[in-house]
Amino acid sequence: MFQAIYRPGAKTGRFLSALALSGISYGLYRGIQDNYLVEIAGISPFERGVAEFFRETPGLLVVAALAALYRFTESRIFKTGIAVMAAGLTGLLLLSISGAGKITVVVFMVVFSAGEHLVMPVKTAISLNLARPERSGASLGITSAISNLGNITGFAAVSGLFFLFSRLGLSRSGALPFKAVFAGACALMAAAVLTAAGMRETAAKGRRQRRFYFAKKFHKYYMLEVFYGARKQIFLTFAPYALILRYGADASVIALLMAVCALFGMFCGPLMGQIIDRLGYKCVMVADTLLLVLVCLLYGFAHRLFPFHIAFIAVCVNYVLDSVISLGSMASNVYVQAIASNQEEMTATLSAGVSVNHLISILIALTGGWIWQTLGIEVLFSLSAFLGILNSLYAATIHPQRQP
Repeated sequence: MFQAIYRPGAKTGRFLSALALSGISYGLYRGIQDNYLVEIAGISPFERGVAEFFRETPGLLVVAALAALYRFTESRIFKTGIAVMAAGLTGLLLLSISGAGKITVVVFMVVFSAGEHLVMPVKTAISLNLARPERSGASLGITSAISNLGNITGFAAVSGLFFLFSRLGLSRSGALPFKAVFAGACALMAAAVLTAAGMRETAAKGRRQRRFYFAKKFHKYYMLEVFYGARKQIFLTFAPYALILRYGADASVIALLMAVCALFGMFCGPLMGQIIDRLGYKCVMVADTLLLVLVCLLYGFAHRLFPFHIAFIAVCVNYVLDSVISLGSMASNVYVQAIASNQEEMTATLSAGVSVNHLISILIALTGGWIWQTLGIEVLFSLSAFLGILNSLYAATIHPQRQP
């Protein structure tokens, strides 16, 4: 199967292995992040929005960071990003052991985020570069599936550990389970660093490469990234908080939901890639954000439409559906490849896209908590639904182009 997707002679082993290991580590970390912030750090929804503003700032600055690393190849930036993520996790582990205030917790979240955002654009670029031109969507699907498989393992481990600790009589607010998870996440990310260290370079060393690129022909891609940044931020930041604060979900429930999302993503990622290859990126761009409108309305109004226990189940199902729909964002990457003149231009444009979508992300993060606190959760997710409608209307204006 891989031979039909990747170019002859493409070395994928270490890249995909590093993705798997870092995926497990990320699953462990992400599985406890929101409960850790609520139960241990004591961060409120408004403070969560402020924390997310700083956590997402590296995404806005990724263009400047990649410009500073212009002599680095994509694979070297990938290695650097994973190492920075490992440093962030190490800091959070030490803080969980020694105890720390909200500010220091956010600082190391930002460090982890800086590495994560370095990896984002080059991971996509490496995946596309390894693929045959006509199988770009399938390659992104495999990359997504492997990352999701790692996430499933991490999420399942969190759910199991917290269930075990609860059976042993430890209180929900106990820090020991969080310490154990942070330790495991650090060890696995360190293994990912060592694995990635042996990756083959993706371009000639020392060659000056553009790491950001703004061109008129990509203006629709940039606008799509603005819409996607808003959608992503509301989902990642406030959907888990809705489950925790409104419905009382503990870490085992949140991690289990994330595991289910990753499981669906593992199977649906390659399927989405094939759909993009078969139906085209425009069709997927329009359809996925139309479905998003229903998802957002359920987040905001389930507690008003159903009894508590039914609303909780509806929001859990909604959470999984939201995750599956988000896979459609791969279509915009294929769109960039279709209109880019070469590999360097594609990588630079994807890097710029990360910063563009984070420009709106940090604004949504900063104002989202305030909207929730002052106007209510209904207004917050209604705004997200409105953005979804605008996204679909804008995507409908794209004129598909043939792959070179």
